[in-house]
Amino acid sequence: MNFDEMGLDPKILRAVGRAGYSTATPIQSEAIPLVLAGHDVLGCAQTGTGKTAAFALPTLDFLLSETAPGQRQGRRQRRRPIRVLVLTPTRELANQVRKSFATYGRCTDLRQTMIYGGVSQNPQVAALRAGTDIVIETPGRLLDLMNQGHVRLDAVEVLILDEADQMLDMGFIHDLKRIVKHVPEDRQTLLFSATMPAEIRRLASQWMDRPKMVQATPVASTPEKIKQSVTFVEKPQKLAALVRFVRSGGARHLVFCRTKHGVDHVVRHLERARIQALAIHGNKSQRARENALERFSAPRPPVLVATDVAARGLHMPDISHVINFDLPEVPEIYIHRIGRTARAGAAGESISFCSAAERPYLKRIERLIRRAVKVRKLPAGGPGERPIGERPAPVRQAAARPSGSEPARGAASKRRKPASRRSFKSGRSTPAGAKRRGSSRRR
Repeated sequence: MNFDEMGLDPKILRAVGRAGYSTATPIQSEAIPLVLAGHDVLGCAQTGTGKTAAFALPTLDFLLSETAPGQRQGRRQRRRPIRVLVLTPTRELANQVRKSFATYGRCTDLRQTMIYGGVSQNPQVAALRAGTDIVIETPGRLLDLMNQGHVRLDAVEVLILDEADQMLDMGFIHDLKRIVKHVPEDRQTLLFSATMPAEIRRLASQWMDRPKMVQATPVASTPEKIKQSVTFVEKPQKLAALVRFVRSGGARHLVFCRTKHGVDHVVRHLERARIQALAIHGNKSQRARENALERFSAPRPPVLVATDVAARGLHMPDISHVINFDLPEVPEIYIHRIGRTARAGAAGESISFCSAAERPYLKRIERLIRRAVKVRKLPAGGPGERPIGERPAPVRQAAARPSGSEPARGAASKRRKPASRRSFKSGRSTPAGAKRRGSSRRR
């Protein structure tokens, strides 16, 4: 379906055309008409298939077609009220959503503001005071500004949760409940994500009114153009395997680790191996994270090592390889990770390093994606080195010596004589089997 067939505002269509788009993706074709009709929508599609535009385009159309609540009642507003609230799990994803709203709304006078932690709140407070139609935020900073009286949500008409399965995870649920409590019940609610487990749908249904389910792809599917493989390697050998794999080829490598400490450790090891590498995780400042993403987009990029903060929603084009240095404990995260490659119809490759302790994680992943991941062996790095990933050769045991046979003669077979024992009092040596004089005397 083409965008000009959906009934979107001409100003939005003009911006979409300038961005180079004309045909909607499957998730956009299904979701946009439902959102335009005013339904609550629960959308599920693979990452990189246009989920952001699926909610941004109809939301912008709604703001252009509807008058702000205060203006409908004939009252003059001192500043624009917040009419659209977009909740995102990370600062990077919030920035990506902001750019999409700015791109598609460039031909309008609508305003959007991004609120996130890790930077000074003063510019954000100034933007809120000037008035804004759309707020894209992370929960922590929004609650801080709400507690300080800088944010009011009583005029919100559209509530959007991007990457809903992560946002509704137990780590975010309490903050989200506090935020949603301040949003009017008479609103439109949109939830979009790459995966949508059944338990998340049940939780989301508490905040939605008879939602329409849009599922452009299976709940747990991976892009067909991603070549997936796994290499069995124990944890102490993973660093050497990573160096060997990166040197074997590929233009742009994204490495995922489970912890922030693990990310920093991998970066240090790569740099010692004279491979340029950068880290991105929650402890990095916003400027450092933006700088890392900018350098990663360069023609000759360093290896980017990240926690799962980079697994969702970030625009990192032309990633040739995604490497799971640590397998994720939650199988859905695997889909988000490898979805960083093979975007917009391109091909890509993912490889996972799996230790014996991580075998249960691999089984859960294969059960979720309903296919076995192909086993791959990394080539030997030099003379005498074994390929990584193959099963170790069985240990050869020495043949048992027949009973009654003589041991081999030689220095190695001679029985060592018992060491002499030195007398405690006199310091004289005493044969090991002899008793010291007077040792049986009563004291």
